[in-house]
Amino acid sequence: MIKGEGQANAAGPSPQMRRRTKITISIVAVVLLLLAGALYLRKIAPPEVARLLPDSDGIIYLNLRPLRAATHFDEHPVPHDPDYQHFIDATGIHPERDLDKVAFALERMPDPHGPNGPVAFSEVFQGHFNGKKLADYLKSIAANTETYEKRTIYEIASEGRTVRVVLLGYDMVAVSNTPTAEQMHSMIDRYRTAALPFTGSSLLAAHYSDVPLLSPAWGVGKIGLPLSDEMGGIKIMGVSLPFSPDTTFVASLSWAGKTKLRVEEIAPTPEAAANSAHAVENLLGFVRTVEQTAATDPAHEQVRAEVRTMLDSAKISQHKDRAIFTATIPPGLVRKMMDAPVAMQTAPGQKGSQPKQAAAPQP
Repeated sequence: MIKGEGQANAAGPSPQMRRRTKITISIVAVVLLLLAGALYLRKIAPPEVARLLPDSDGIIYLNLRPLRAATHFDEHPVPHDPDYQHFIDATGIHPERDLDKVAFALERMPDPHGPNGPVAFSEVFQGHFNGKKLADYLKSIAANTETYEKRTIYEIASEGRTVRVVLLGYDMVAVSNTPTAEQMHSMIDRYRTAALPFTGSSLLAAHYSDVPLLSPAWGVGKIGLPLSDEMGGIKIMGVSLPFSPDTTFVASLSWAGKTKLRVEEIAPTPEAAANSAHAVENLLGFVRTVEQTAATDPAHEQVRAEVRTMLDSAKISQHKDRAIFTATIPPGLVRKMMDAPVAMQTAPGQKGSQPKQAAAPQP
């Protein structure tokens, strides 16, 4: 009997056992492939804070973690006014240190002279928060509250408008100063389906594929709206650009040994793109000339030298219906830009929280 068993073992596993082994291996392989596919989709999908934003005219995104590591801007905090310092003391939140990712939705207002100005903002912040302290602070300054989908929306009066704030999760906060609560409700609804990698606004679906992979900062859509002037143009640092605020852009910062800025205008026709490229080339030549002939200020010579380096690296090209601007930003300029972080420069309910031209979007 024992001899028979030895002969069976020597013959190898039975056909039934081999069949079960193949099925097990096949199931494991399929599960691993599904997991790999899910991880890949999550990697190439838009960031969650951007997917939560409501439909809008433009989106701006910042991943502050690599920017913080590269520039150490958290080691050089900017001075705070008393109201802002009260927010820090009450919540324990230091934006330079605690914010990791932020996304802004820009929505054009029908009346540019209304309480919101030309643009209203909806924002999602991700980072390290003490939820109880933040909730207590928001409760102390809120004029009203609303409960939506089991979440408390704090309504804060600010300079003739209402700023709405909600704690979405332990590490995520949404803010909106739009005239109605519709955008805030949309962000709460999107948060419930945030695990799906390709949820998000129609603007994100249309243009996120144009953003270079792994860009720590980018913007899509009509991102020039906050920079619009009374003449219906776009102005940066006093320089008028040959674009309308309604122009659709895809802008990004990327890192490949150097910080690369890339801005694409999506024009209605190739001819319009060629005209834009020509206009920007002329403007760039003018700015270079002014920079070279301007009086020298020893106190700002280093900054000027870095500006000249950036201008020298700037290039304009055209590809079909797109005018493309690229430049290399020196490390010193990147650090200077991050000395005053974009995210939460003004806390909800603070005085002076109205967004200003060429300033970072604020609630």
